[in-house]
Amino acid sequence: MDSKKVLVVGGAGYIGSHTCKELSLNGFNPVVLDNLSEGHDWAVKFGPLERGDAGDYDFVTKVIRKHQIGGVLHFAANAYVGESVVNPRKYIRNNVTAMDQLLGACIDTGVTKFIFSSSCATYGVPQYVPLNEQHPQNPISPYGDTKLMGEKILHWYSGAYNLKYAALRYFNASGADSDGEIGEVHNPESHLIPLILQAILGKRPHIGVFGTDYDTPDGTAVRDYVHVKDLASGHVKALQYLIEGGESTKVNFGSGKGYSVKEVIDMAAKVTQRKVPVEYQDRRPGDPPSLYADPSYAKELLGWTPDHSDLETIVRTAWEWELKQGA
Repeated sequence: MDSKKVLVVGGAGYIGSHTCKELSLNGFNPVVLDNLSEGHDWAVKFGPLERGDAGDYDFVTKVIRKHQIGGVLHFAANAYVGESVVNPRKYIRNNVTAMDQLLGACIDTGVTKFIFSSSCATYGVPQYVPLNEQHPQNPISPYGDTKLMGEKILHWYSGAYNLKYAALRYFNASGADSDGEIGEVHNPESHLIPLILQAILGKRPHIGVFGTDYDTPDGTAVRDYVHVKDLASGHVKALQYLIEGGESTKVNFGSGKGYSVKEVIDMAAKVTQRKVPVEYQDRRPGDPPSLYADPSYAKELLGWTPDHSDLETIVRTAWEWELKQGA
């Protein structure tokens, strides 16, 4: 096994592909494992692609042995909260059952370092903000619950087998590669910033703002947006931490600052110099007024700081990427 050879499961997706670039820049050799059900082959630019399912134990085992993989980063999950409510079986099957098969392949081939994409959705409705790692975890969707199940599986497996892990609870991934090589493409798109930019470009009739009467400074919901490059660098730092002998851990990755929906819209108008078509609608059930991270533990443990997560940089890089996709 070679600690510099890393299997990036779901590496053809948004965060996975940016992390592959960051791994490559830091001397690692990423190998992407992806079935391309939601990822894109054009996003695999920084190492080979092995096309297959994360839950296919025999296939994953062969790939690990073929490439002498020393560590695994796991991004391959379904991640639409609303969909998880109407189709929880899909989420249990992919986010829990497939992850168990993936972990079994890691354990049986001697992989001892595992980085897991968890989520702030494991916290549920905030009891306080900013959220630190000690905040109670009480998910309100099957998606959040499957991420919490993943953390619990890792906890028990790390105690029983020779496995060290880092569970990274991210907030709202956003922005795009500053070089324009890769960026955010989802179908359907559910993230606020690309939805706003696509509305500006006329690809959508408007951006829907759900709720204007929250207990926030301007009445719209407040969220924590963290640049995808910062998330990518955090994964690399977490992997290096485990390689250097660090103990298993769970860490928040957020900017530490909340921006309201209205602030994001205003920044998009400023960056693009264009008008944003907006339609105000009722609140969505279950949406908390304010949700943002306390990222101080990530800085203390990993030396991680969200250097690219100011709102203007996030929106500017996302806008450059949207323009590159064509009107």
